[in-house]
Amino acid sequence: MASPILLFLFSIFLYSFPHLIQSLTADQTVQTFIIRVDSQSKPSVFPTHYHWYASEFADPPRILHTYDTVFHGFSASLTQSEADTIGKNPSVLAVFEDRRRELHTTRSPQFLGLRNQRGLWSDSDYGSDVIIGLLDTGIWPERRSFSDRNLGPVPSRWKGACQAGEKFTVQNCNRKLIGAKFFSKGHDASASVGGPMVSNGTVEYRSPRDADGHGTHTASTAAGRYVFQANMSGYASGIAKGVAPKARLAVYKVCWKNSGCFDSDILSAFDAAVKDGVDVISISIGGSDGVSSPYYLDPIAIGSYGAVSRGIFVSSSAGNGGPDVMTVTNLAPWLTTVGAGTIDRNFPAVIKLGNGKQFSGVSLYAGAPIHGKMYPLVYPGKSGVLAASLCMENSLDPNVVRGKIVICDRGSSARVAKGLEVKKAGGVGMILANGMSAGEGLVGDAHILPACSIGVNEGDLVKKYLSSTPNPTATIDFQGTLLGIKPAPIVASFSGRGLNGLDPNILKPDLIAPGVNILAAWTDAIGPSGLDSDTRRTEFSILSGTSMACPHVSGAAALLKSAHPNWSPAMIRSALMTTANVLDNRNQPMMDEANGKPSTPYGFGAGHVNLGQAMDPGLVYDITNVDYVNFLCGVGYGLKEIQIITKSVARCPRKKPLAENLNYPSIAAWFSSAKVGAISKNFLRTVTNVGEVNAVYTVKVESPKGVTIVVKPTKLAFTAAVKKLSYVVTVTTDSKNLVLDDSGAVFGSISWSDGVGKHVVRSPIVVTLLTPL
Repeated sequence: MASPILLFLFSIFLYSFPHLIQSLTADQTVQTFIIRVDSQSKPSVFPTHYHWYASEFADPPRILHTYDTVFHGFSASLTQSEADTIGKNPSVLAVFEDRRRELHTTRSPQFLGLRNQRGLWSDSDYGSDVIIGLLDTGIWPERRSFSDRNLGPVPSRWKGACQAGEKFTVQNCNRKLIGAKFFSKGHDASASVGGPMVSNGTVEYRSPRDADGHGTHTASTAAGRYVFQANMSGYASGIAKGVAPKARLAVYKVCWKNSGCFDSDILSAFDAAVKDGVDVISISIGGSDGVSSPYYLDPIAIGSYGAVSRGIFVSSSAGNGGPDVMTVTNLAPWLTTVGAGTIDRNFPAVIKLGNGKQFSGVSLYAGAPIHGKMYPLVYPGKSGVLAASLCMENSLDPNVVRGKIVICDRGSSARVAKGLEVKKAGGVGMILANGMSAGEGLVGDAHILPACSIGVNEGDLVKKYLSSTPNPTATIDFQGTLLGIKPAPIVASFSGRGLNGLDPNILKPDLIAPGVNILAAWTDAIGPSGLDSDTRRTEFSILSGTSMACPHVSGAAALLKSAHPNWSPAMIRSALMTTANVLDNRNQPMMDEANGKPSTPYGFGAGHVNLGQAMDPGLVYDITNVDYVNFLCGVGYGLKEIQIITKSVARCPRKKPLAENLNYPSIAAWFSSAKVGAISKNFLRTVTNVGEVNAVYTVKVESPKGVTIVVKPTKLAFTAAVKKLSYVVTVTTDSKNLVLDDSGAVFGSISWSDGVGKHVVRSPIVVTLLTPL
């Protein structure tokens, strides 16, 4: 209870300074705003920042979260006019709207180069005692993947807690799942979701318990224990395990089934995770594909900077907006941004037509098979009705599709939901045909009726057969699990692609990891299709997305953190990037699933993660907090905008830094298309020797056609006294002679080799022309 003196002082303040928040009128729309406040401006009369916020800015019931670790300020339910008034307060650095974000929805550890008896798994003790914080949809704690059998005590540095809630108690945590919290105030306040969530134990749980499945899947991908006899309805049978099986998990539920994830809740979870003591943060969440806010208006960028600046590695998903260029998300240079690739396992299904032709596709259907019976084939899109071609809800005529296999076009609704519509209308099966945007990219789905996905070319051929035959027929043959697929990895069609639409000085994504048809633990609240009507229950499910790729890198970072506890987040990222593979399992250039052509760094970044090499990278590129501030100065941010990100008051050097000199493991060289003649740019990089003390590295340059790349010096000699050395890369081109590919760029690389074949430190180089605004 507040003391009389404190209440008196509050009264004096309220009398002296008119309240900024006026009472609501019926025609004012209330929404959530996030307020960034200069923490040093708090009047001494207030014992805490919360007391200050509640007195000067917003009534206490309207304050949702207060932030004090990665961010200083609060979120509150306000009208636009109230937010505008608050923004004029000299203590307020920024005001921005709460936005809704999206989720970027067994053999993969081996495919990363991990082996039981040697290498990073054994050298890191499988990530033991490293704490991974996951911002996601929660967790289903009873799964075998989260057993604490034979694990030691919870690390003593852990300061977090297990938050009880609906169907979740403190006993659900253990020595594996050491913390669990949920964040819903921003979600509940959002008018876009119609008020507080439905919480009846079947739709959603007001607790860390996972009703969606996504969080359980990503948690077990990153750090699931060994589980024998794992499979999803017979598919992908074997031993399931996460990348860092002994790492500890702390779950922060910020996403809610069917209603997304809100910035104000995400920022609060970042605050909590850093205070709790996590070592790695995994966030498979992002905005609309290819649409990015400036770093100082992006709570994921701000929260992750607060984490990275304290030595916490943050892994994020690149988004699922591919294969179009400039669709990659989570672009901040302190984030490690992960795209998705395939692994050497597939789930083939074959479509057999009445004319004898066959087409290969993918499916995870596990129900009663068709047994080769031929059924009539129909394409509702022949009517010219778009909704029918997409098999949208209530768009199919039972008189047309009953007893038939139905061709549905991909897009506008969930793939499995199309199968539900076919089944409701009496169809016996579905052929799901890609459009041009998805190309040849295929992912498996646990359909509720016999169904198979095929690429755009195969889909066109099936439709051509249907149009040319009076009585077209087809059947689907499901062929189970196939291992040893070549080529692999392939860059997934859906994976977000560069160019970096926010800052072309930074190449994104940073790298790719397994993200197609990944087996991992699943919730018991919903079936493997994710449909509410799906009554099947499985311990594991198979999902695809950059959401699945991100936790692979989170687990990889945990292993590296365990093996090298003094490495910074930038050093860990550097080790992963410079040792990544750019060749597939045929020893050929990695391919792009969308078009069947060789992929580029716009698709795979530095390459596909290779943990067999990452533990001993030889050289690393480190980045300090001062380096990031100088980068922000270099891209033109003002001191106020930088302070929004960094919390502390920033100082830019008298001479403006060059943003391209951020010590990044990749190089993005962009030139103005308006300039004529030869044009050059210099890039300064510094490497730290983390390998043999006395080592000499020489450089190898791969220059694309029309570009000259020169590195000086060409040799780096390290000793016990010389652990850091710098070099300059000069990229020269002539816009008249530069022939760009379809993505508007050309690609090269530099590689530093120790001469004995143990270390090759590779950096991709992207060269592009941009039209000045």
